[in-house]
This record gives sequence, structure tokens and C-alpha cells, in this order.
Amino acid sequence: MKKLQYALLVALTIGFVTKNFSQHTRYKIQNGFALGGGITQFDIITDNFETQKGDGWMGHMSATVDIPQKWYNISYGMQLSENTMSLNGLTSSLSSTIEPVEYKIFAAQVAFLWHAKPFGSSHFTIDFGPMLQYNSDLELNDDTQEDFILTDLDTVLAKDVKELNNFNVNGVVGATLGFGHFKVKAQYIYGFTNILGALNDAEFNQTLNKQFKGNQSMLAFTAMITF
Repeated sequence: MKKLQYALLVALTIGFVTKNFSQHTRYKIQNGFALGGGITQFDIITDNFETQKGDGWMGHMSATVDIPQKWYNISYGMQLSENTMSLNGLTSSLSSTIEPVEYKIFAAQVAFLWHAKPFGSSHFTIDFGPMLQYNSDLELNDDTQEDFILTDLDTVLAKDVKELNNFNVNGVVGATLGFGHFKVKAQYIYGFTNILGALNDAEFNQTLNKQFKGNQSMLAFTAMITF
């Protein structure tokens, strides 16, 4: 996992540290880039589990195209994040005390976004567009909880619920506000694909024969420096 993160960071650094200007026949288009980071809140919307949202962090890098006389700008970029979420568990079959079992998930997201300018300037934009995502499987935050029994699946242990669909398609909507070289961004990211689909083929499901379906839900709040 660490090797993957390092490789993505190197690729991003090479790909985005450019800034140039191109002259259109009528007006100047300015290209730049932005760096930033912030916090996330992650969940999976599903009927199979009772989930609890978890907090995480995000690093952001994007290339921007500012088109002064159009109603929109465009950008493409990548976000790296580590997020958490929880399921309900019991320490043993004899226990009646429910405890949260926290998992973490790493994600790399590539997005192409339009930035509508409702007031005619880039100081405030409404952002929307598609996103491709690679994410890890679920990983327990605390290895001492691996033998907890998940309350929603009766006999299934916490360590057995880990496989996810690793490639997913998301939609993004949000807003960006800022002046000069500093901006803040809020995003809501919804997963169109079934992120829990891999659990349908998990070993424990051969006897349960359940149909797992879930959609990612993520809120992200980031601050950015633009160049």
C-alpha cells in the first residue's frame, strides 16, 4: 500500500508542476495548478450493515484552466485520501455489548470537473463532474478487533469483511470560494457503482447467500493554494 501511495505522489508531482499561458484569438486562457489538503467524512450507504460515518484526511492536486469570458472553468486532478467507517460488533457470541469496529480505506481519485461561475468570476464556482476511483480493501484500524462478531451478519467475524470493488465510478458536486492564491473547497462524492459487490463472492457468503450492495458517500473539505 505504501509503495502505491509513493508511486502516485511521484506521478502527480511530475504531471502537475507546470504553469503556462496560451493566447486565444479573442482572449487569454490561463493554465495553472493547485495544491491542498483537508478532512473527509466517509460512509457506505447500504441495507446490509448499520454503518457509522468516519473521519479521514485528503491530499489534493489539480491542473486548472481559467477561461475568463466563458461561464465555466475546467480542471482535472487527483486526490489521495485515507478514510474510516465503522460497523457494529460483539466481542464474542456471549456478549451483549455492541462496540464499533472501525475500518480504514485508502482511495486515489481522478476527476474532470466543470466550474460554473454564477457571478461571472472565478472567486466563487459551483463544481461538478465525473470521477474515477481506485480504492483499497477494508482494513481493520485495530487488529485486536479481528475476531469480533459483526452483529448484522451473526456469525461473520470482523476480519472476514474486507473485500471491496477496487475500481469505482463516482459523481462529484461541490463549491469553491477564494480570492487570490487561496481557496477553500467543499465536495460531495457519491459512488455510482456497487463498492460492496466483491463481498458477494466472499468465502463467508457461500453459506449466507446474501446480496451485498452499497454506494460510497464522501464529504470533503479542503483548502488550496493556487499557482
